[in-house]
Formats: sequence, structure tokens, C-alpha cells
Amino acid sequence: MTSRILNVNRLLTLVFVVGLIVVSNVSISNAAEPKSESELFPKNATILFQGDSITDGNRGRNLDPNHILGHGYAFLTASALSGRNPEMNWIFLNRGVSGNTVLEMRQRWDEDTIALKPDVLSIMIGVNDYWRGESPEEYRAAFDELLSYTKQELPDTKLIVIEPFATLPTSLKEGANIADYQDAARDLANKYGAVYVLTQEMFMEHIANEPSEKYWIWDGVHPTYSGHWLLYEAWLKAVLEAE
Repeated sequence: MTSRILNVNRLLTLVFVVGLIVVSNVSISNAAEPKSESELFPKNATILFQGDSITDGNRGRNLDPNHILGHGYAFLTASALSGRNPEMNWIFLNRGVSGNTVLEMRQRWDEDTIALKPDVLSIMIGVNDYWRGESPEEYRAAFDELLSYTKQELPDTKLIVIEPFATLPTSLKEGANIADYQDAARDLANKYGAVYVLTQEMFMEHIANEPSEKYWIWDGVHPTYSGHWLLYEAWLKAVLEAE
């Protein structure tokens, strides 16, 4: 009798284990495969980078392809993605302008963004609003209007918003906190269905593990070539993981 009970228990245990294996395999097979780089954007897509000096990267102002994208994260992103995926024939553009606030960027928006009709628009803006002492409320309102107008004029354009960052308290306005501008950027990215690229925590973690903050960001705002590499990696990771 005892032997029969043990055999039944063993059979039930075996059935249970087999069931777990089957369910696990079904779950794995149904899980979404991670996107490959070639699936990020349509073939022949135009990807436009917009923003301030961090995006500008001392870019050229003519059609010389040796300088046209600057020497920052926009250049690194374009180089990596186009170099690894030549069959996609993606076109990368940079229209970042050093020193721009949201309102200053808005003044050139029709010519430098809408007229270019990008399939993908990546924006990093806000550190100059913070530095000059524009309030977070003013920044939010101006950025909201810009994104609303952009969605109206370019409804099919994929949006990417990069978190503005500062690793030192560089604002001219006492008590200003970069986190307030980051909150606004994050909220607006969610509002307009944009991919949001996190940067502040990434930089602070890397700075904490290096003997000198200037290894990544030399003045609290502008990345070194090493820092621009981090921006490129964060940008690509966020875009690959986006729904």
C-alpha cells in the first residue's frame, strides 16, 4: 500500500514538473524578441538631432560630410548605426545650436525641423534654461508648446527626448534645481509619446566610480568624448527598448 502511494506521488510530481517545463517553453516562445538595430527605423529614414551645444558639438554649417554632424553623441550615434546597417540608407542630420534655450530653438524650428520632415526627431534641451534662471514652469510651457506644434505639423514623426543634465549647480538663479527641469521633460515625453532617454543618474554613477569628474563631464554640463560615448549608449538603449 505504502509503495503504491509513493508511486502515485512520484507520478504526480513528474506530471507537475513536465507541466512547468511546457508552460515555461510556451512563455519563452511567446516573449517578444528584442529589436535589432535594422528594425529601429524604416529604410531611407531621416533622423534629426536637435538641441543646444551638447548636440551642436561644433558641427559644420555647410555640406562637408567630414564635419556636418559635429563631434558629440549625434556623430557617434550616426556613425555606429549607419556603419553597422548600410543597407538601411539612413540619413542623419544635426541642427543643434550652442546656447539655445527652448524659446530660442523655437524661433528656428520651422526652418531647422519642420521643413526637414524627419522620420525621427531627437531633442535635448533645457540646460540653458536652467543655467540662465528660466523657471521650470516657463521651460515646461515653452517645451510643451514646441512639442504640440511639432506633433501637429509632423504627426508621424517618432519623438525622442533626452533628459537635460548637470552634474554641478551651474544655474545663475539661486535655488534652481535641474531635477525640476528633468521632471518637466519626462512629463512632456510621456504626454507626447516620446522615447525618454535617462542621463542624470547615469552620469552621476559613472562620476562616483572615477577619480575625476572631468573624465566624463569637464565643466558640469558639457561631456568629454568619453561622456558623449555614454550619451550614445544611453540613447541607443532607450530606443531599442522602447515599445
